Amino acid sequence: MAASRLPFIVLFKIKQKFVESTLMHNSKIIIAIDGYSSCGKSTLAKDLAAKLGYHFIDSGAMYRAITLYFLQNNVDLKDHDAILRALANIHLSFVFNEGRQQSDIYLNDENVERQIREMLVAEKVSEVAAIREVRSFAVAQQKKMGKKKGIVMDGRDIGTVVFPDAELKLFMTASPEIRVKRRFEELYRDNPNISLEEVKHNIELRDYIDTSRTESPLRKADDAIVLDNSYLNRKEQLVIAFELVKERLEN
Repeated sequence: MAASRLPFIVLFKIKQKFVESTLMHNSKIIIAIDGYSSCGKSTLAKDLAAKLGYHFIDSGAMYRAITLYFLQNNVDLKDHDAILRALANIHLSFVFNEGRQQSDIYLNDENVERQIREMLVAEKVSEVAAIREVRSFAVAQQKKMGKKKGIVMDGRDIGTVVFPDAELKLFMTASPEIRVKRRFEELYRDNPNISLEEVKHNIELRDYIDTSRTESPLRKADDAIVLDNSYLNRKEQLVIAFELVKERLEN
């Protein structure tokens, strides 16, 4: 009996994959992923984009690159004119890295993917991202990137400000303890001197700034689906998100 059913099962799976492939090819949507820092937003966004053949846009990397430029050029965050002059000299782009099989961010034609992940940038990025002129600059670029659809973008205000009409919105969260642990392990690889307390303080500060700022605060869009990945692994969260995408494409 099992042997006789095998061809049917194989054919069913082939047909299912064909239907999924046709849906992905013929329909393109915008997927907005928001949430707190160290919740795995970028990991899920990259994995989902790769599975769908979509473009992944790391909005957080854009704000980090702007922050890096401000730090390198000693831009006074309270000087409106200095901020505008600095933004006029910033060009951001994403270039696919064959080795990593994902895109790196370039700041004025320089690959700064590694530099923007340093603690010095992490400590300032929420403050810089809260500046109205900075957000307007970044959001304008992000909206252009989404005109042709077929993108996955993660950040803090993607589903509320950048793409309020996105076909699928996810809001990611995880327990504070797990977020601190994940961030510590990420930073420790490049900086063995970092302490757990430093990471905890940084995350708490970023949460406060992100949720309380006047300009585009972090909040869940009314139609966003909450995905708590405290106890999900990378594959499990991708399966959940992919099923949600299929639902949107089929409707």
